[in-house]
Amino acid sequence: MLSRRLLVLLAAAALALSVDAVDRSKFRTCEKTQFCNKFRNVQRQELPSKFHVERASIRSDSDANLVRFLVEDAVQKGGVPLAGSLAFVLNADKAAVPALRVRLQEKFEDPKDPKTRWTSDDILVPAAEETRPLRQLTAKEAALKTPINEENVLLFAPETQGTTHVVAALKLGEGSFGVDLYLDGEKVVSTNDDGLFHYEIRQDRADAAAQAGAAADQAAVDAHEGKTIVDYGEDGLAIYDDGTVQKKEEQAATTTATVGADGNVEGWEESFGGHTDKKKFGPSSIGLDVSFHGSVRAPRSLYGIPEHATDFVLKDTIEPSDEGEDKRKVVTDPYRLYNLDVFEYELDNPMALYGAIPVLVAPNKENTVGMFWNNPSETFVDIWTNEESNSKSSHWLSESGVFDLFLLAGPSSADLFSQYTLLTGRAQLPPLFALGYHQCRWNYKNEADVARVDAGFDEHLIPYDVLWLDIEHTDGKRYFTWDEHAFPTPTNMQESVARTGRKMVTIIDPHIKVSQSKDKQPYYIHTEAEELGLFIKDEQGNDFKGWCWPGESSYVDFTSAKARAWWRHQFRYENYKGSTKHLYTWNDMNEPSVFNGPEVSMRKGCKSLAGVEHREWHNLYGILFQRSTMEGQLVRQQPPPEPLSAFAEDLQLTSDMQRPFVLSRAFSAGSQRYGAIWTGDNTAEWGHLRYATKMLLSMSVAGLTFVGADVGGFFGNPSTELLTRWNQAAAYQPFFRGHAHHDSARREPWVFGEPTTSRIRAAIRERYSLLPYIYTLFHTCYARGMPVMRPLWAHFTLEPQSFSEEDQYLLGDALLVKPIVEEGVEATHVFLPSGNAEDKTVWYQVTDGYKRFFGGKTYENVPAPLDAIPVFHRGGTILPRKQRVRRSSELMRDDPLTLVVALDQHFEARGELYVDDERSLAAEIEGEGTVVSFQQTKEGLRSTATAATVQGKRYTSLMWVERIEVYGFQSEANLPKQVLVGGERAVDFQYDAASDRLVLRKPQVLVTDDWELRFVYDQALE
Repeated sequence: MLSRRLLVLLAAAALALSVDAVDRSKFRTCEKTQFCNKFRNVQRQELPSKFHVERASIRSDSDANLVRFLVEDAVQKGGVPLAGSLAFVLNADKAAVPALRVRLQEKFEDPKDPKTRWTSDDILVPAAEETRPLRQLTAKEAALKTPINEENVLLFAPETQGTTHVVAALKLGEGSFGVDLYLDGEKVVSTNDDGLFHYEIRQDRADAAAQAGAAADQAAVDAHEGKTIVDYGEDGLAIYDDGTVQKKEEQAATTTATVGADGNVEGWEESFGGHTDKKKFGPSSIGLDVSFHGSVRAPRSLYGIPEHATDFVLKDTIEPSDEGEDKRKVVTDPYRLYNLDVFEYELDNPMALYGAIPVLVAPNKENTVGMFWNNPSETFVDIWTNEESNSKSSHWLSESGVFDLFLLAGPSSADLFSQYTLLTGRAQLPPLFALGYHQCRWNYKNEADVARVDAGFDEHLIPYDVLWLDIEHTDGKRYFTWDEHAFPTPTNMQESVARTGRKMVTIIDPHIKVSQSKDKQPYYIHTEAEELGLFIKDEQGNDFKGWCWPGESSYVDFTSAKARAWWRHQFRYENYKGSTKHLYTWNDMNEPSVFNGPEVSMRKGCKSLAGVEHREWHNLYGILFQRSTMEGQLVRQQPPPEPLSAFAEDLQLTSDMQRPFVLSRAFSAGSQRYGAIWTGDNTAEWGHLRYATKMLLSMSVAGLTFVGADVGGFFGNPSTELLTRWNQAAAYQPFFRGHAHHDSARREPWVFGEPTTSRIRAAIRERYSLLPYIYTLFHTCYARGMPVMRPLWAHFTLEPQSFSEEDQYLLGDALLVKPIVEEGVEATHVFLPSGNAEDKTVWYQVTDGYKRFFGGKTYENVPAPLDAIPVFHRGGTILPRKQRVRRSSELMRDDPLTLVVALDQHFEARGELYVDDERSLAAEIEGEGTVVSFQQTKEGLRSTATAATVQGKRYTSLMWVERIEVYGFQSEANLPKQVLVGGERAVDFQYDAASDRLVLRKPQVLVTDDWELRFVYDQALE
């Protein structure tokens, strides 16, 4: 008889060959989800409740800077009211525009009522709680540009405002609760215009016996036909002892009606795919419609709500129709926000993927506004267009959670990005090595394989920074262990890789293999967590057990501070045997993925250690896992703890600690604080390359900026052309990693031979040349919240095409990138925007000899040979580069700098460079870092170095400027006759008229010093 392991491998191989795309039957749609199906298509007149603000309840709380009020149901009178509050938050900068926060929560008679909704302390940062003093206004004082009925609206504004005036309007009309936002008198955001606000009040079960009943898995039929299950695939299909695999079947969805305590008949139970979910407090969903107002001259577009493999410009899910009472038709399912392990996901589909950030950004040519729906439970979002007003509307439906809405007032894109990241935290400043090239596959087989790959990069003169090991490096998929046969000396292996400044990464997933009696020795991680009671509980209070890569597994409860503290201590060198300071971490499968669970995830009725149902915090599991891992990389640098403080929650950080690096698949609002994210298990197809740009832009505008997609596609085998084009695109994206499935052929950069190797080498070398610029962009993101990878509308709002363009993007404000995403294309069209209708932006094509273009139009047949994709340098900006590419980024630290100056039409340019030690926490704790500002004018080039923060200190670097290239003088008549350093020493320079390039050699100035190059002319420039 075949062994169980062989049967599993054979079945998995057969499954890999047979699966073409996601098995949709494993995942619920809105129609198969009780709360979404109930409220999605409801019309205003059909709502069971009509909520309004009780006028007599409105009061100003000057101590908390809040307006407090009660919201009551005008239909079902006498029920539980909602306690509401309105506040302007983000108070650190009085001149900056604040965000508007609106909160609602059931006001039960007993403040400790168990039905009180759970709230998380892990999404928002303290700035979100800093309220700004406010005052009530009259309509005249508010200077609104459209009339309002003051009897049904109360107006509020911050006591102190900058040049942009923001006003909040609390609507009081019967059955029409809502809050609107005005900017300089114009209504820009409104809520409940379509009357879709709802709030299902939590109830006690009428049947006490039903409440005590188990919500364990139940199957309506024996889906396995009596066969013995030996494993599960990642798609949730069972693998049997006879080597066969469970067949795909359409999953039925049913709702069971139960009578609530108030006599209301609602769905207290839901079944899907053989799993039954019993709701402890009955249906608890909330919902609201939010509209973003535009005009004929300035229509709105919507972006955000990642993660979906859809267009960057969010498509309408509902469209107008001449049929039906509500004159609309459903186009697609709503966008779903529910973290799931989706095996071989489809493109152009709003179904849920690995992460969920409930943020919408709504720019137009006049301003950028948005919203943040602070709710980590399952959420659906519909979108439609109001043709008459050129506005966009959205309908938010969440299964549970509190009502906590932030309206983001902008008014610029930079302002909005800053506001959102002040609420949920600025992105982590990564160590420089994390911005280099990463080489990964499932799996590098042993230490000899690692050594061969490491040496291969040196042999082919290709730089890289990090080598990754997937799950097979462990002892039977027991994390924090090593396969002693394949990796007998892991410390020596890491030290060998680190000799050239490189690092390694090992995968650590959240599923913990359950220790079995047949094991040679118990798995210490499982045994210790079990003894300490740190695992998530099932509906009966026992440790939850689900199936994942190791087989039967338990899951640590990362919502528990005690569990997080215990987890991070597992990364200490004395605990994680074989780990070194050169080893970092990859968190996968943290949605969480449960192969035999509903939708390949955990049952919603499972409970945290605090007794809170999984449905409340599902979308937070991934971020809390990543956070705990990131903190583990800090704790391992601390001295050994005293026994009583071993699991203390507070982290004692010092400036000499090395920055952590953790990659996660699952994410939510705030994940930018803890590391990098990738788009999951993509496929080696041209469509996946094209959608990578769309997905990364969507994540970027939602605050998640350290993002990337697996180069070449995880599944399948890319052609040499596809792999080349993918590397060329990814070299200009925030996270740059090559990765592949174990069934895919090897694809290290040299595998395909010439000319492919040279083309991939060139793309990776270009990345390393740009590291000074890219690192500066990450600091800008850390300091101000500005994304690294940006849509065109982040800087250009003059042309309508800036809002519809999603196949090209900006890397910072200086580079425009147009990936080639179709086979056989060697020329393409590129839209070059312009910042001013009269004074056109100048663009220089980096990959075609800095050929000069003017913005404001689309250029056809732009050269895109297989050697490079079109990349343009924006006139008026200065690009810092390092031309001496070495084996790793660490070896480049003190290498000299080249400045590439692209002049605008006025012969001017500006740029910035951030410099620190590139690895420690000194920048964060002591503010030790230097911002170097470059300014090119007709008179010359000036550099000014300042401390990165007001309270910080300048970092002094040995880096010096070796070369300066200036493009855009246009003729020798415009050239200076002499260039002087500090007005004294002459600098050698040469001009090439064919390329319009002026080269200044060895000005011999230190980057972190203040210095000036003065241009001397015989006559003024024309």
